Amino acid sequence: MESLWKLAYLLEPASLALIATAISVAYASASRALDYGKEMERNLDFSEATITLDRSQALMIPLASSCSLLLMFYLFSSVSHLVMAFTTVASAMALFFCLSPYITYLKSQYNLVDPFVSRCCSKSFTRLQGLLMLFCIITVLAWLVSGHWLLNNVLGISICIAFVSHVRLPNIKICALLLVCLFVYDIFWVFFSERFFGANVMVSVATQKASNPVHTVANKLSLPGLQLITKKLELPVKLVFPRNLLGGIVPGSSPGDYMMLGLGDMAIPGMLLALVLFFDNQKHKDVNVPSDVPPTKRRNYVRYAIIGYGVGLVAALAAGILSQSPQPALLYLVPSTLGPVMYLAWLRNDLWELWEGSGPMSVEKARLLEV
Repeated sequence: MESLWKLAYLLEPASLALIATAISVAYASASRALDYGKEMERNLDFSEATITLDRSQALMIPLASSCSLLLMFYLFSSVSHLVMAFTTVASAMALFFCLSPYITYLKSQYNLVDPFVSRCCSKSFTRLQGLLMLFCIITVLAWLVSGHWLLNNVLGISICIAFVSHVRLPNIKICALLLVCLFVYDIFWVFFSERFFGANVMVSVATQKASNPVHTVANKLSLPGLQLITKKLELPVKLVFPRNLLGGIVPGSSPGDYMMLGLGDMAIPGMLLALVLFFDNQKHKDVNVPSDVPPTKRRNYVRYAIIGYGVGLVAALAAGILSQSPQPALLYLVPSTLGPVMYLAWLRNDLWELWEGSGPMSVEKARLLEV
């Protein structure tokens, strides 16, 4: 009975913030993926084509992720600067991608004149886009200097949304294959890696901090304000929330304790959410569902998927609290998201269509490429 009282820790501000943020990011990723797909269809612009995973690629993801884990586990100090350079560029580009729709909205809402000012990498940049890119670079630099957890989360969320928007699943068959493989991957590296490698590889990599290249350069050049630059950085590959989020110390924790959730635990379910959101949208278009039809009578698979994601996330956090040990989040998230979607699709006779999939955007792209 006493152990059940520990579940009250789920009501901590940090826990609630983590749950709310993760659910919001998973849905936002799927929604942005849908909007991005519509933009590509509308503009017939496939120069930034998305990657649609096939069976071999889905099988390669857990293998490549395992190799990356081992590389980071054994050689992190050697490759940390390279990882930081890649992360910095990826973060700026992802943040730009996430904020770009707001520039488009502002231009249309206020009839702003936004002339093209330059051309880079076969893409034309407008004045507002240039200012947005400058803002993104400044944000990344602020993270490099301060290492603040809030900036870390902003960049991590941007990477997650950009990933889900550019890497697609064609159908529930490939989705199930990917999720099951990552289900096994997560369980092995969290629960069993210590038996083979002498330490919990997943936890070790997730909690490692990278050397800050800005601090290194400033130190060598003896620049003023060196003490203001953080020496180590949390990479934006996870959400982090301090346990003392609203002040005060949670019993059994220290001021430096954080609650964490890997980006993969949002991005992978987010890919499933994107798939069913595409399916819902396509179904509504195919049958010409009137706008006044209540949502309860529509094919809202995404609603059940997001509810399942929330349930699985809470279960993962609860298991971690009760066991006082790291938990593979996908152990709970895969059944809680994939299960309800497939069961409902079977009840509604949509399972075969979801299983084989239909990619109108991919078909249109193929037709254009043939021409």
